[in-house]
Amino acid sequence: MPRIINVAGAQLGPIQKADSREAVVARMIALMDKAKGADFIVYPELALTTFFPRWYHENRAEADHWFEKSMPNAATQPLFDRAKVLGMGFTFGYAELTPDGHHFNTSILVDKAGRIVGKYRKIHLPGHVEYDPERTHQHLEKRYFEPGDLGFPVWRTMGGLFGMMICNDRRWPEAYRVMGLQGVEMITLGFNTPSTNSQKPDEGPEARAFHHKLSVQAGAYQNSTWVVAVAKAGVEDGFPMFGCSLIVDPDGRIVAETKTEDDEIIMHACDLDATKFGKDTIFDFKRHRRIEHYGRITSQTGVVLPQE
Repeated sequence: MPRIINVAGAQLGPIQKADSREAVVARMIALMDKAKGADFIVYPELALTTFFPRWYHENRAEADHWFEKSMPNAATQPLFDRAKVLGMGFTFGYAELTPDGHHFNTSILVDKAGRIVGKYRKIHLPGHVEYDPERTHQHLEKRYFEPGDLGFPVWRTMGGLFGMMICNDRRWPEAYRVMGLQGVEMITLGFNTPSTNSQKPDEGPEARAFHHKLSVQAGAYQNSTWVVAVAKAGVEDGFPMFGCSLIVDPDGRIVAETKTEDDEIIMHACDLDATKFGKDTIFDFKRHRRIEHYGRITSQTGVVLPQE
């Protein structure tokens, strides 16, 4: 028997600085209702707020009001409650401030009973720490977040093996492979990606979307897993981000894609058993991987050129 999980990708349009958490959660619930019948719904990175790392604060603590100190909290509890009524699992990203003062770009995995069963903290933080006048716009994730400290775990829930990554993680094959080595069957990915490169202004939305799709499709294929990649998109306070929310099958094919940069739902019936063929053949890691030759991957970070 196939193991079908009906998945909804819940793309969010722009969230402005002035928008309250409660207003955003109401939009998320509206999308959840629109996806009624889905088993699982995926929301973007930093789903509760605007993409605040585009603004520089000399005092980093001035950005703390964008962070959540608990989850669920008063603003997000209605989302948990509605999901429980609908029997729908979900995942979304937010800025997390821990009780001991650490700041992470985080996503959580919630089962159909409304229980948080998994947490991931973004590992591959892009951007820079200090204000850079040479950039067309700032991307200060390294200023406001610490690198994630939970690794790339995989959870057994909702009848399958689920993993999470966030935005820039999708560009790093190691992120997919660590989860692939745990047998992952579905990876969720929330992202907020500017439509232009802050250091290469002529790299517009078409090129940005190409690299986005290339990364997600390659990761899905090379680990024989479903990937559900969901954007927050549109123009936030004058700063454009592209959409291109996708559901990609274990052969690397796009099976659903958004058409707008607004609040939008995509859906697909994903057979988790469709991951088995790739895992048992070309990507049967136990038979084919040769770890004796991969030492550089974990022993060095930057490039070391061969000696002349």
